Amino acid sequence: MGHRAAIYCRVSTADQSCERQERDLTAFAGRAGYSVAGIFKETGSGAKLDRAERRKIMALAQSRQIDVILVTELSRWGRSTIDLLTTLRELESWKCSVIAMNGMTFDLSSPHGRMLATFLSGIAEFERDLISERVKSGLAAAKARGKKLGRQTGQRPKGDRLAPEVLAFVAEGRSYRWIARDMAISKNTVADIVKRTRDSLI
Repeated sequence: MGHRAAIYCRVSTADQSCERQERDLTAFAGRAGYSVAGIFKETGSGAKLDRAERRKIMALAQSRQIDVILVTELSRWGRSTIDLLTTLRELESWKCSVIAMNGMTFDLSSPHGRMLATFLSGIAEFERDLISERVKSGLAAAKARGKKLGRQTGQRPKGDRLAPEVLAFVAEGRSYRWIARDMAISKNTVADIVKRTRDSLI
């Protein structure tokens, strides 16, 4: 295990603070004997694709300037199981691990970490297959009923862009309020996306 660490803190909304995460992770790094190469703080929901600070950390890992990434929990780093697995695989190729203070730790330099990554891979594949199967089944049923597919007049571009993430969370059983808070959108937007999707399959 190397000793150069990047600390990554993320909160979902602007009224939250990264202060506690930064304090806890800095103390954790000290106890573990890591030298902190940088502290990166971000505000944005886990579902957002554009995370500039996370991209900076990935660039540091690729250039072999850090050995580990420290987070309070894996949900702070990954947007989904699939996203977490994808980034872990990239980091593994650069000999960089993700160490979480709480929950599972992915130290990919160890047999235990690689075993967890393999297990996660199975979950990610199941997620992809499940979502794909539901979408294909719904589209086929709608087409069989003569429903017109594709973007319809009056649909909202933002809602269309966020729809796959929203529907994936709904499929996981998340509440509209939880989805709205995590994706930094209104509960009405979530409800509208779900309603339009359901209407298109009727």
